[in-house]
Amino acid sequence: MRISPDTGGRPANMTTLAATATDRNAGTHDRFLVGIASTCLAVSVVGFAPTYWIPLLSGTLDVPRIIHIHAVLFYTWLTIFVAQATLIATGRFERHRRVGLAGVAVATAMLFVGAGVAAMRIGVLDAAGQSAAGRAFSFIPLSGISLFAALVATAIAFGRRPDIHKRLMLVATVGLLNAPIGRLFRMVLAPGGGGADAPLPIAFSILPGFTGNLIIVAAMIHDRRTNGRVHPAYWIAGGLLVATQLVRPLVASSEAWIAFTRWLVPVAG
Repeated sequence: MRISPDTGGRPANMTTLAATATDRNAGTHDRFLVGIASTCLAVSVVGFAPTYWIPLLSGTLDVPRIIHIHAVLFYTWLTIFVAQATLIATGRFERHRRVGLAGVAVATAMLFVGAGVAAMRIGVLDAAGQSAAGRAFSFIPLSGISLFAALVATAIAFGRRPDIHKRLMLVATVGLLNAPIGRLFRMVLAPGGGGADAPLPIAFSILPGFTGNLIIVAAMIHDRRTNGRVHPAYWIAGGLLVATQLVRPLVASSEAWIAFTRWLVPVAG
């Protein structure tokens, strides 16, 4: 099997030739993706440091067990994302595929545990007399984890098209950063505003969401500079992410969504 100069030293077969037709600087993008993945991990650690990591390390954190499970899954995914980007950038493709199987299991667990955490918070806020706000706010994490699962599943389906696969994984992961970035914005804009778990207006989620989107914008700019154009996967997946962020205030307080939460809480419980 010959080596093509356009594949960064990789064996040239039908899959890689199809990929390099739209991603001729794949090696450059792969190295860039390592930095982007590391940034996502760093943002998540910093964002949750005041309300999770620091209290956890100081022994003052008192949360239900499912929160710890959620945190383990969330940070495992981010760690796998960094590892997968590094493996591709260093040419260790077989190990990348093996680690990817673990990533699929983690992403699947994140969907169910994320739904469970959202349902639990609805119950807590119901008991605290904040039922309407809590049920409306639940649309943010549930829409986020649903879009994440959909993008990851699509990325897996495009496993033989690495140019599409890695970009979908990036957008899926950036979508998870709404929560840690939102915690930082909350500390600055609404310090002491009812506690870390008190629901805020749904429109508040747009600002941290769009801030996280700047990571995707940076990747799109890198695409433009190295490939001469932005890959369609960024436009499509990024567009879905932005649409989800913008539609949240419209859907969250609707009667249809409130009715859905009444069904969700007993099922999740």
